[in-house]
Amino acid sequence: QVQLVESGGGLVQAGGSLRLSCAAPGRTFSDNDMGWFRQAPGKERGFVAAVSWSGGTADYADSVKGRFAISRDNAKNTVYLQMNSLKPEDTAVYYCAAARRRYGFTWYAPRTSGEYGYWGQGTQVTVSS
Repeated sequence: QVQLVESGGGLVQAGGSLRLSCAAPGRTFSDNDMGWFRQAPGKERGFVAAVSWSGGTADYADSVKGRFAISRDNAKNTVYLQMNSLKPEDTAVYYCAAARRRYGFTWYAPRTSGEYGYWGQGTQVTVSS
């Protein structure tokens, strides 16, 4: 069963931009916090960004803060990751995920993979130097 479907990955030069999309066929995630994770070869899957259920609050890893922007359109049941000023270090498979429950982003945002119960298959992002 496909839970989430990522798209928009590809090859881009350093300094370029890319926008990833995540759709949820068959069900709605409008009541779930959503997140993006990434995994490079030989590395652990790491947190990239998260957005609250309403889209009003976001949280970012330090490595992407100021360069990436997460957003969502609940009417379309879709979440996005706008990636600007891309670096070769951003090269990874990017995964979209839905959190197991809604968290209070005022004090806490989910940053660990265990807090997410629904995942996509991933989309490859490669940034050339």
